[in-house]
Amino acid sequence: MEAASTPEERPVFASAEQAERHALAHLGTLQGGGVVALSGGTDSALLLSLAAELWGPGGCIAATSRSESLPPEELQAARDQAAAAGVEHVCLAGSELDIEAFRRNAPDRCFHCKSHLYGEMRSLAAARGLPHVLDGTNADDAGDHRPGMGAARDHGVRSPFLECGLGKAWVRAVSRHRGLATWDKPAEACLSSRFPYGTEVTREGLLRVGQAERVLKSLGLRSVRVRDHDPVARIEVPVAELGAVLAPGMRERILAGIQEAGFQYVALDLQGLRSGSMNEVLGRESRPPA
Repeated sequence: MEAASTPEERPVFASAEQAERHALAHLGTLQGGGVVALSGGTDSALLLSLAAELWGPGGCIAATSRSESLPPEELQAARDQAAAAGVEHVCLAGSELDIEAFRRNAPDRCFHCKSHLYGEMRSLAAARGLPHVLDGTNADDAGDHRPGMGAARDHGVRSPFLECGLGKAWVRAVSRHRGLATWDKPAEACLSSRFPYGTEVTREGLLRVGQAERVLKSLGLRSVRVRDHDPVARIEVPVAELGAVLAPGMRERILAGIQEAGFQYVALDLQGLRSGSMNEVLGRESRPPA
């Protein structure tokens, strides 16, 4: 696998069209077709759109895990994206909750989940005679705590956006240029990331968190996280929306909905929404390699 570009080495683009050509050219070096790991999010949706254009329906398959950690609406989004790209969509069976190392929720939880997933996708690719498995990791992800990237390396998964230096802003710009509805979709993460490390991930907990986040989204909050400190729900929304959460009538509706989901107490995080906030307790020396 090619080494990822460092920020200093990243290409500079004059336009979304130029960035698109760059991504297509890099993807074009991967010949023979493959399986795209499709999560329903912005990155993988763009990757699927580009791969389907290059490889055609017969050479490109989208695959999504039917996972308890994936909200049902994200699974439906993945199905819709595959249909729009005109490619087959395969829902992989099985559950990460069957993996003891995943359930115990150590800082390397994501590695075990992704290793299982990529193994299934590699088997699917081999069965269809396709040489590649791709994921939508972008160049901005390289500096985050992402043990799943180690699993990707172990299974020979390629990350074209990471490899060619395309960060999130350009992924969004190219998506908009291509007319993809996901261009401004808020970033999501699997529901298992809502639990403090060391707290067992359970089916009941995932359902509780998923229901609580649907409550917030139904009230017009697009970017949300409900961190599970059972019996406390810690809500994260962008700082600019903290006032909206406390607006007359809204606070009561949020409280009632989240308590109905199964929490006893509801807390608002004044630091606001930030990706991977559960990783803040990890010292650099304690983080497993990505």
